[in-house]
Amino acid sequence: MMSNQTLDCKGLACPMPIVKTKKAMDQLEAGQVLEVQATDKGSLADIQSWANNTGHQYLGTVVEGVVLKHFLRKSIPAETKQEKKHPRVITNEQLQIKLTNGENAMVLDVREPAEHAFNRIPGALSIPLGELEGRLNELKPEDPIYVVCRTGTRSDMACRLLTEKGFKNVENVEPGMSEWNGPTENNQ
Repeated sequence: MMSNQTLDCKGLACPMPIVKTKKAMDQLEAGQVLEVQATDKGSLADIQSWANNTGHQYLGTVVEGVVLKHFLRKSIPAETKQEKKHPRVITNEQLQIKLTNGENAMVLDVREPAEHAFNRIPGALSIPLGELEGRLNELKPEDPIYVVCRTGTRSDMACRLLTEKGFKNVENVEPGMSEWNGPTENNQ
């Protein structure tokens, strides 16, 4: 596939591929194609969700070894949307208090399986962002759901998706696992 610009995000973890993609997309003309090369497996769901949220067109991803080559077409101004953030946010500390007090709290971890396996909040349900829409039946729309990822970026996208699907009590946990000081568990 031909692209007008190639962006090297190999070796970068969330949220950096999205941050760099936003900046690169701003430099393109409407209709031009950006190729984003990444090694973070979570970048597939991140790029797709970001494109959907902003109105830019996700064209597809080509996998070459460990490199994911994502292709995006910059939309014309009439097609773009103002990127929104989920309005309901809870801090790591606030979530830790709820969990310590035994409150009814479903912690949904939308990181990739390897991230979840090595460091997670005890009892957190793992549904990677890219699988979330197909696994909504595992969640109850009326339950309080606290969504966590590494930095708050993927979890923000997940919160917006859940809200669009009718979930009423969804909060994004920021800054997420990168600064979580509460209890953790792993598969070891």
